[in-house]
Amino acid sequence: MKPPSQAVERIVKAALEEDAPQGDLTSQALLSADAVISAELVAREDGVLCGEDVFAAAMKLTGDVSASFAVHDGERFAAGAALASVNGPACAVLQAERVALNFVQRLSGIATMTAKFVEAAAGTKARIVDTRKTTPGLRILERYAVRCGGGGNHRFSLSDAVLVKDNHLAVLAASGVTLEDALRAVRVQIPHTVAIEVEVDRLDQIDAVLAAGADAILLDNFSLDDLRSGVLQVAGRALVEASGGVTLERVHEIAATGVDLISVGALTHGVKSLDLGLDMRNL
Repeated sequence: MKPPSQAVERIVKAALEEDAPQGDLTSQALLSADAVISAELVAREDGVLCGEDVFAAAMKLTGDVSASFAVHDGERFAAGAALASVNGPACAVLQAERVALNFVQRLSGIATMTAKFVEAAAGTKARIVDTRKTTPGLRILERYAVRCGGGGNHRFSLSDAVLVKDNHLAVLAASGVTLEDALRAVRVQIPHTVAIEVEVDRLDQIDAVLAAGADAILLDNFSLDDLRSGVLQVAGRALVEASGGVTLERVHEIAATGVDLISVGALTHGVKSLDLGLDMRNL
């Protein structure tokens, strides 16, 4: 479930290099090299944790700093909770502080928001999934945060599945190629393990998509009534995904239409970082 340690280290190294390309001038000028401090990662609000490995890597990569977590990825916590303790050279801790917090705050924000969507869809069969609307270079971490919040992942990249969207259909139509012929050609080119999904924005497109052999149908920006009609029309012959205009306030009624998946771009591109702080303890 967790991102590979090599990927975590690569991302964190780049962030540390960006933040202190020639070191932390303030700490180096003010503090003794042998000064040692202890600190706690403290929650300022309720949430779901994500990012313990990233936080620990930021600390470790700046010096001999240990980070021990009392709350772990995917676990809930309340405001005021001490999530982790940090011990090590003061210069190293202070150099890593902002990068470590940036990561754990953002990832915990994603996990917390995802958990809210999952809770709102409870009692239905719909699964909440993310999209490719992620921060460039951080997709592997943000997708992990969605999983920590109880959600699922859509295709990771353009290389993972065939998803025929409205712009693809427009190009096909302009070329005089039918969807059925195009998908038959696709089937010949891809491994049998690769799924094909087609986006539609009208009910009258569904039969052609099913006839073309799609594994999943994405109903984009459908009304609730049309979502219900689309589910009945598909009748279990393909997975049904709903997308577009999905908010926390609307997600339960969308889930109640009977769709299998609800993709929510806001899980990663519209989320607010959680308020967490690093409080020094032995000063």
